[in-house]
Amino acid sequence: QVQLVESGGGSVQSGGSLTLSCATSGFTVSSGTSYDMAWFRQAPGEEREGVVVIDNDGVTTYADAVKGRFTISQDGNKKTLYLQMNSLKPEDTAIYYCAVRFPKVLRPEWALRADEYVFWGQGTQVTVSS
Repeated sequence: QVQLVESGGGSVQSGGSLTLSCATSGFTVSSGTSYDMAWFRQAPGEEREGVVVIDNDGVTTYADAVKGRFTISQDGNKKTLYLQMNSLKPEDTAIYYCAVRFPKVLRPEWALRADEYVFWGQGTQVTVSS
C-alpha cells in the first residue's frame, strides 16, 4: 500500500533553515503517471493548510505565505519529496505532512486543498523560535 514517511523536522531559530524529506513507497511513478505530491502543515488549533504542490509535469504551486522562502523538489526517480525551508519564521511552526494523490487534480486551484488528498504521512514537527 502507499506509504509516506516524513523526516527532517526539528527546532530552529528564526531565520534558520531546515530540509524536510518524504520517503514514498507502495507505488511506481512512470512517465504516464498523473499525480500531485504536496506538503501541508497544521499548527495547533488551526486547520491543515497547503504549503506547496508539485505535479507530474513538474509544475509547482506555492502558498503565498511561503513563496520565495520554501522550495519543493523530488529525487530523480520521484520516490522522495523534499521541502527546503529558508528564512523560517515563528509562524512556520507546525506539523508538516506530505501527501500524494493519483491522478492530479482537475483544477489547479484545488491542488492545495487537504480534502483532495487520500494518502498522508504521519507528519514531522517544525518549531521556529524567535
